[in-house]
Amino acid sequence: MNVQPRTLHLLRVFAVASVLVAIVHAEPDIAVTPIARDGQVLVTFDMTNAFGPDVRDAIQSGLPTTFSYEVELRRVSALFDRTIAQVTMTASVRFDNLTRRYQMSRSIDGRVEDARPTEDQEAVRAWMTHFERIPLSATAALEANGEYYVRVRAHTRPRNAWFFWPWGGAILGHANFTFIQ
Repeated sequence: MNVQPRTLHLLRVFAVASVLVAIVHAEPDIAVTPIARDGQVLVTFDMTNAFGPDVRDAIQSGLPTTFSYEVELRRVSALFDRTIAQVTMTASVRFDNLTRRYQMSRSIDGRVEDARPTEDQEAVRAWMTHFERIPLSATAALEANGEYYVRVRAHTRPRNAWFFWPWGGAILGHANFTFIQ
């Protein structure tokens, strides 16, 4: 088979362009890490690939933007998994075009836990997508050697195209663990 150099060049360009498009349009994902320590189940999670140009543009326009996370500790069972604990986390940001500052806030189950201003866009991204050692439950509620998992479900307001899923509009992440006492 004799393939012309021009055809080979076009195939290479198409392959490189396909890879670049896949990288740019990577789906958001949530990495979840549960830890049982000092009588508490603590959860750290990070949503990657969620802060694309559409989210940045919405924030820069001054539109209040909120990421909501439903965090559940569940016990594995034969028929239906049982929810042991549930926490709803929200991270919100609003950009003020006059002062050129972002006002950020975080809440747990509707109670504001922290609020602060910043001028740093990278600090906003971390504030909205990264959570460290969130207390989820006391380990007293867990059975020794029991199989558990932590599931994190993320939603956004306003709803953006990168969160479009035909089956529910949420990004899911989970991590399994065995509670050893």
